[in-house]
Amino acid sequence: MSSSQSFTALIAASFLCFDPVSAAGPQGAMVNPDFTMGGTIPEGANHDWNLGATGLRGWMFSEKMSTAVARQIKVTEVAKDSPAERVFEVGDVILGAGGEPFSHDPRTEFGRALTAAETETGGGRLALTRWRDGTTEQVELKLPVLGSYSATAPFDCLKSKRILDAGCEALAKRMAEEDYPRGLSPITRSFNALALLASGDRKYLRLVRAEAKWAADFTAGGNQPWWYSGNLMLLSEYIMATGDKSVLPGLRRMALETANGASFVGSWGHGFVGQDGRLGGYGMMNSTGVPLTIGLVMARAAGVSDPQVSRVIELSANLLRFYAGKGAVPYGDHHPWTETHEDNGKSGKTAVLFNLLNEPQTAGFFARMSLASHGNERDGGHTGNFFNIAWAMPAIALSGPHATGAWMEEFGAWYFDLARRWDGRFTHQGPPDKSNDSYHNWDATGVYLLAYAMPLKAIWLTGKKPAAIPPLDAETARQVVMDGRGWTDRDRHSAYDALNIEQLFDGLGSWSPVVRERAAMALARRGDAPVDGLVKLLGSPSLDARLGACEALVRLRGRAAPAVPALRAALKAEDLWLRVKAAEALANIGPPAMEAVPELLTLLAKGPTKEDPRNMQQRFLCFAVFGQMLRNSLDGVDRDLLRKAVLGGLQNQDGRARGAIGSVYQQLTYEEVRPLLPAIDEAIITPAPSGEMFANEIIVAGLDLLAKHHIQEGMAACVNYIRSQNRWASEHRTPEVLKILLRYGAHARSVVPELEKVARYFDQGEPDFPRPLSKQKAAAVREAIESINASQDRPSLNRIRP
Repeated sequence: MSSSQSFTALIAASFLCFDPVSAAGPQGAMVNPDFTMGGTIPEGANHDWNLGATGLRGWMFSEKMSTAVARQIKVTEVAKDSPAERVFEVGDVILGAGGEPFSHDPRTEFGRALTAAETETGGGRLALTRWRDGTTEQVELKLPVLGSYSATAPFDCLKSKRILDAGCEALAKRMAEEDYPRGLSPITRSFNALALLASGDRKYLRLVRAEAKWAADFTAGGNQPWWYSGNLMLLSEYIMATGDKSVLPGLRRMALETANGASFVGSWGHGFVGQDGRLGGYGMMNSTGVPLTIGLVMARAAGVSDPQVSRVIELSANLLRFYAGKGAVPYGDHHPWTETHEDNGKSGKTAVLFNLLNEPQTAGFFARMSLASHGNERDGGHTGNFFNIAWAMPAIALSGPHATGAWMEEFGAWYFDLARRWDGRFTHQGPPDKSNDSYHNWDATGVYLLAYAMPLKAIWLTGKKPAAIPPLDAETARQVVMDGRGWTDRDRHSAYDALNIEQLFDGLGSWSPVVRERAAMALARRGDAPVDGLVKLLGSPSLDARLGACEALVRLRGRAAPAVPALRAALKAEDLWLRVKAAEALANIGPPAMEAVPELLTLLAKGPTKEDPRNMQQRFLCFAVFGQMLRNSLDGVDRDLLRKAVLGGLQNQDGRARGAIGSVYQQLTYEEVRPLLPAIDEAIITPAPSGEMFANEIIVAGLDLLAKHHIQEGMAACVNYIRSQNRWASEHRTPEVLKILLRYGAHARSVVPELEKVARYFDQGEPDFPRPLSKQKAAAVREAIESINASQDRPSLNRIRP
């Protein structure tokens, strides 16, 4: 057995023995009600669940994104004419399934009981323990017999085919109704039409054609990025599947709007870019950007030939491929996401994208990330887990039937069966914490049916374009699934803390950056973590192991001081991410690592390369060097190296990276600042093209520095920034910048006329910004004008360029 095999087996075994209820400690403020003793559903806790094909919905207690603490399900709904009618009533309590009381998680136990009942052996008999009015008895629901999931489900799986056929019939019936679109988002409407197209059944083409015509005429006001991705995919798939080009003009319009609405770096946010070519609000949102890029790739294949479309595809792909091997694609222009293998479905989406682009290495990594994500990892997600479920099977299927079968056995079978309604359609279940679900009651029928349609390979999303990556064998697929065990939101540590040091070192060598981080964190929680062993691991022939060693040294902080020489050597490594992680470890070690500052500054000063066109190395070094190592002191730092590093960092595409540089501004003398002034001024005038949420930090720091040295150009720069700044949180920054302007004293009277214009602009109200906050900013500007007019202070002014 290899070390990787031994680690996955150990973590799987330790997790299966782990009792999440007993290990979790106190339950917290919300009381877990006992309904048999008069308990009631807590106020505001209104998240009930569809209970499979029974016709029941039921509420169960949840805490910390988990239903593992519940032992009862209170019935909240009984559908008319469903199997549960006349057996259950609203208010009944379900205490167990299959003749056994719930013992570890009623949600998964009920789901698995459904799956077992629908087999030939189960005969469609679902035995449940019902409590009603003080009486407990065993009752039975009769469900259709669908068979067992195969070991490669949905491939070679009769049950999957039956679910797909029945679901398509139910969906088509709903779509044929006059009020069908009511309550649907463009995303779910597109997924539903895609599912019927993916069935390959021509009897649904009339309905799909009508949906394609709707999609071709669609426009969405200010939320185009959110809604256009589904329409782009639907129109493209429809044209490629049917040859009907009547909707091509609509597809072309939408594709060009999307391409022209991308940022300088090929990203999208809540809206398209503004007139300055930058995204508004807090900037980049990859949950929007990845499916939009998939839509553009499909549109290009469907006949939209335009150089701007191809340019934006490459920009976006270049942005996203950086994360391969490092973690899930993050929310925006951030650090790779390594808390879980999946994050809002972006691992799945990215696997699909790079498969369409014929990049097997990148597609393969994200497909494995998707396969390793199940259980509580799939339950989570920013504003809900709709996209975690939607993009699971399209990505996992890229690794072949053994991968889909392993994932279904671990999670998908019971989860899908629980979500399937008695009429054949599917509901979005949401996370256990319903307060964080923006997709409540979304129709998820199309999402689930696409998963079951994978074997048909009728459209690109379901495999018509062959997988670029080789299929996994059964054992490898099982190991990747096990890599996702050992973590829940209720208890993130126990399973890894149960491993010994040798086993944790095996985890540091995992292909998964998530496993590496979890193993590193567990090592850091121990008092006996062997730094010498980690130094030795830095010399491993395995890049994964070297990265894992760096991750552990990052977590050990000052305890890792003996590793400084080896980490300095790693700064010369061929792999970019290894250099970055070595720098991060050095920064976390603190004073003993300061001898590495000259090497780090030299690396930081380097410009973009063909291998690193966005200069991500520089970006992360900014955080390590300026954000940590030099944040409080420049003692002993070579000023020439520092100047070159600052000049280089101020050119970085990421606003947050530039913001880290501001920490050294106030530590420099005027003579040291003078040669930097043109670059500092340019960083104020021309914000970074990405990282909009953090781009203000370096601008405000620059304005503050100009005011400190009474640089004349800083006055106009303050006024221009107050007027043109990103409106996100601008009600807080505006008073801060006005205080900076007041440091010029009476000299600031020269910009009072412009300030008065700004006050009037705020008074009129700003687009997409709360009017009371605009009024608040106007009042702050007028207060500053009064202070400027009353000032008698006239400090000596300097200029950026004499």
